[in-house]
Amino acid sequence: MENTDLKGYAKIDGVDRQIIKILSEDGRTPFAQIAKQLGVSTGMIRQRYQRLVQEGVLQIVAITNHLLMGFATMAQIGVKAEVARLEEIAEEIAQFDEVIYLVLVTGSYDLHVEVVCRDRIHLLNFLSKKLHAVKGVKEAETFMYLRIAKENYGWAGTL
Repeated sequence: MENTDLKGYAKIDGVDRQIIKILSEDGRTPFAQIAKQLGVSTGMIRQRYQRLVQEGVLQIVAITNHLLMGFATMAQIGVKAEVARLEEIAEEIAQFDEVIYLVLVTGSYDLHVEVVCRDRIHLLNFLSKKLHAVKGVKEAETFMYLRIAKENYGWAGTL
């Protein structure tokens, strides 16, 4: 299914999807290797890659292992906040080093915040000295991670 009829969406075709799939498996795959795999020119891959990056469809990043970097405590925090200042509150919380993911959501909470901390004391300090110090944060419930059962940064490839 192409996104040509949806206003505001990038136009992605089958070749683009294949490029994305290959790069999601290994972001360092050379353009020449991708071109050979897909039976097209290296220049075509380079142009499509640049377009996908410029349109914000694709971003190549290094993914770190928080545990190996000394951050043994991870948690998801549901935050209830003053709705009139929700985006401002989210922007302030997003600036904290411990925050690795933050979304505005519907449901019981207004924000879901994912954090990484060195240990439980670090998490306690984050909650008490940073998160609850943000004006407009009314309530927060913390869900500590016991074990990560699945973590996937690759493209699902089902589109």
